[in-house]
Amino acid sequence: MIAYLRGKVLTTTEETVILDVNGVGYEAYCSGGAFRKITVGAVAELYTYLQVKEDGVTLFGFESVKEKELFLKLITVSGVGPKLGIAVLATLSADEFAQVIATADVKRLSTVKGLGKKTAEKIVLELHGKISAAEIMSASGDMVSTAAAEQPNKLSAMDEEAVTALMGLGFTRAESVQAVKKAHDKGATTVEDVIMKALQGA
Repeated sequence: MIAYLRGKVLTTTEETVILDVNGVGYEAYCSGGAFRKITVGAVAELYTYLQVKEDGVTLFGFESVKEKELFLKLITVSGVGPKLGIAVLATLSADEFAQVIATADVKRLSTVKGLGKKTAEKIVLELHGKISAAEIMSASGDMVSTAAAEQPNKLSAMDEEAVTALMGLGFTRAESVQAVKKAHDKGATTVEDVIMKALQGA
């Protein structure tokens, strides 16, 4: 299994990149996040997923372990293969994809080329609750501090309402409390503002 590559970027297309790793060229279909970190002629690194089929093997590249984990969850959905999965993450960033799932935004997910409404609905249905608030808050990098999330908190009635609403969307209580605190730090003052900013990963 090829899980990681680091090498010089030889060339790119709209969908792929070729990395020279010790004289061997590896071609990988890449996410949007991976492409944003790639410059032809420079050294780049990819976290990869290797698909093996009867007619050949295909590599898929990601900017981080967290983005790769989201991809792996995505392709567990029946009818969603790696090519469609990478198309989703080429159109939506890891953070945006996590938010789409948390908010059940089928319309936005349906904007991905080759992804119909029925498949978008299936993705949201099957993954809702499987992608945690921590992944929504930081899908492209480090996770939210577990210790911070587990701190005891005395909440106002408004914050309790927001926490209850977030828990209804699949967040744990600790994750909901952490999200509400971050939303307040960004200036949220109403229940609606708090929920919106929390879901946006504020």
